[in-house]
Amino acid sequence: MASASVCASSRHSMSFVSRIGHLRDSLWIEWRIALRFLADNPLQTLLISVAISVGAAVIVFITALMMGLQDNIIDKTLGTQAHIRIEATRQDNNLSAIPAGHYVWAIESPRAQRLQTINNWQEVRNALDTNALLNTVSPLISGPAFAQKGTARASIALMGIDPERYAGIIDLKGYLREGRFSVGANNVLIGSQLAEDLGLRTGDKLRLDAGDNRQVVVDVAGIFELGVGELDSRYVYTDLKQAQTLLDLPGGITILELKIANVFDAEYWAQRVQNLTGLHVESWMESNGQLLNALSSQTMTTQMIRVFVALSVIFGIASVLAVSVVQRTREIGILRAMGSSRQQILRVFLLQGGLLGLAGSLLGVIVGYTLVQVLNKYGELLFVIRLEPFMLLSAILIATAAGVIAAAIPARRAAQYDPAVAIRYV
Repeated sequence: MASASVCASSRHSMSFVSRIGHLRDSLWIEWRIALRFLADNPLQTLLISVAISVGAAVIVFITALMMGLQDNIIDKTLGTQAHIRIEATRQDNNLSAIPAGHYVWAIESPRAQRLQTINNWQEVRNALDTNALLNTVSPLISGPAFAQKGTARASIALMGIDPERYAGIIDLKGYLREGRFSVGANNVLIGSQLAEDLGLRTGDKLRLDAGDNRQVVVDVAGIFELGVGELDSRYVYTDLKQAQTLLDLPGGITILELKIANVFDAEYWAQRVQNLTGLHVESWMESNGQLLNALSSQTMTTQMIRVFVALSVIFGIASVLAVSVVQRTREIGILRAMGSSRQQILRVFLLQGGLLGLAGSLLGVIVGYTLVQVLNKYGELLFVIRLEPFMLLSAILIATAAGVIAAAIPARRAAQYDPAVAIRYV
């Protein structure tokens, strides 16, 4: 019994090895036939490969261009503001004086919002600091004031900051046009447009007036240019203590600003922070609806271009292989008569489609990559086109998959040929 069992096991193993060997030989034959069919008409193969490479190059270049443009817009717009802002809960009109059971029809105007500090802001800041996904948590006190030099006077937004933390929100050092980065100890930074309006240079004296006889004379340590007219004409940066004194908010702040790694997660984090703190939280996606709409439109445009390029590749390969099936009718019939199965014939043409897509996409990726590098080096663009590895890989995968899909119908038609009829085809 043991001997019979061993023999049966040995026959089973030999049968399995035989099937593996047969499968390997079959796949090798299919590859050889597919390559032979492509090599028999080199001009046709070359033309369709070039067409596919153009499509792949367009996918690479357009994707890189759109992403570079999107990054530039985000950097220019969100580089000078926080992703999330936390403020004290807004005050509403008090209607509690209306007796129960009585109704009053009235047009209610929004209540004027005075400067309010965030209660226990240090605890809130420390709690948010523990979350590694929040890159920066920076306290800020912001309020209205007047800047005066001689008879020149301008309305400003006084910004009290913690310099070390605020560098994670806006790197003011990188935006300095002249002077040095120094806030506090009666030193301030002012915007370039405000400096021009008041005739100020670094080292000049400037009077800040927040009303109710709260005034101070400060030195202009540096002049920055953020590239946003509203900010460059109104912002004056000082430290927290001086801003708290001028705005009569001792020990308080009006805003906590946050920056996160992925700007498109801002609304999600804003909701989480609001649920955690109970404060008024607003993300850039809420306050910049038009910008978000523009970025979404760009993304959709890029995806549509990729879809239409993939469709053009599919139709191009399908038309070439459809002609190839007709041209190879007799050869297909002979292969079927010699014992090739329908599945083998099907795989031969699917391999052709995949090979065409792969070869064309590799050439297209090289062309697209070269074009991006040339434009980055010699082009007069206002931003750098960033090329990520996934862009190249996605272009190759899209073109190769398109080639296999395009080959499906011609391959199915070839596999259904009757050998006797196909051999007599002229």
